[in-house]
Amino acid sequence: MTGVVAVARRHAQEAYERLRRYFIVALQAGLAAGLSWYIANTLLHNPQPLFAPAAAVGTIAAAIGNRVRRTAELLGGVVLGVLVGDVIIQVIGNGPVQTGLVVALAISAAVVFRGSGAVMVQAGSTAVLLGTVEPAGPDLAVPRTANALVGGGVAVVVALLLLPLNPVRVVHRAAGPTLDLFAHQLTVAAEALAAGDPGRADAALERLQSAEAERRQTTEIVAAAAEVASLSPWRWGRRSQLRRYEHAANHLELAFTNSRNMVRRVVALLDAREPVPADLPKAIETFGQSLRLLHRDFLAGRTPEIARSRALHAAAAARRARTAGLGFSGTIVASQVFIVVGELLQASGLTKAEADRMAGV
Repeated sequence: MTGVVAVARRHAQEAYERLRRYFIVALQAGLAAGLSWYIANTLLHNPQPLFAPAAAVGTIAAAIGNRVRRTAELLGGVVLGVLVGDVIIQVIGNGPVQTGLVVALAISAAVVFRGSGAVMVQAGSTAVLLGTVEPAGPDLAVPRTANALVGGGVAVVVALLLLPLNPVRVVHRAAGPTLDLFAHQLTVAAEALAAGDPGRADAALERLQSAEAERRQTTEIVAAAAEVASLSPWRWGRRSQLRRYEHAANHLELAFTNSRNMVRRVVALLDAREPVPADLPKAIETFGQSLRLLHRDFLAGRTPEIARSRALHAAAAARRARTAGLGFSGTIVASQVFIVVGELLQASGLTKAEADRMAGV
């Protein structure tokens, strides 16, 4: 029962953290949908304004870190669909066969112009709309294009001017739980290695693999924050801080990937019953501590000297373990420690040459 309660508490905490990260997106989408509907319906007297709020929500939610590009893709897809669909329907009329042909040609045109998946979707859906309208029905080409322009434009205005997220606060909230999760699982893997428990190490590996979704979300949020800091006049003062986070995020992604590989090798080491010097689990746990310290240093706005020092302690422990004698998988684990320490040092602001020299890569 205690285990069930702990799991339920963990899932509730993770759900709360996700809501904290994305609640601003929900507010932005709601505001953009309402404004775009009002503009399309009341100001432009569009007979079918539904696509305007749909386009606004799609722009806000579908590409959190690329709102401007998403709007351009949406408009490009709609224009392609209108051009192809309107011309061909005028020639061959409408119907199921004609609709299928128009959609195929519209998507093919999007491919020729190197359009992304979003462009192809918009081109195809616009072609469907035009292909299913009766010849005597209303002309939807212009309203559809106007709705796309209104929805995408309103979404950008809301995201960058009316309700821009606080980029530093959002990144803090996103990065903290992700770093804590990885650090905790590294501690679990280190304890499993010290205790000779391959089952527990395998559970830590599974949790790290399942955390890939959280890591991708964090990367996406950092990209969104950087976009806001670059384009929103109200957030220009945060640009230097966000550049530091972007730089750190690139190296931490590599550190996370190599950490998973390291824990995978821990499982192999335990299965093969290779020797485990006391300094090897210590190196893994100490590196996990350095991840937490790096985030705290960033939060405090100070140079991450404490995190660097802890990471170097991890590398020193790995060197002692290697000197004590390791098997095949153990040697790989020690090498992975040097690699992840090097990535963390680069995330902290050091150059690659400095980080490699200090970590002993």
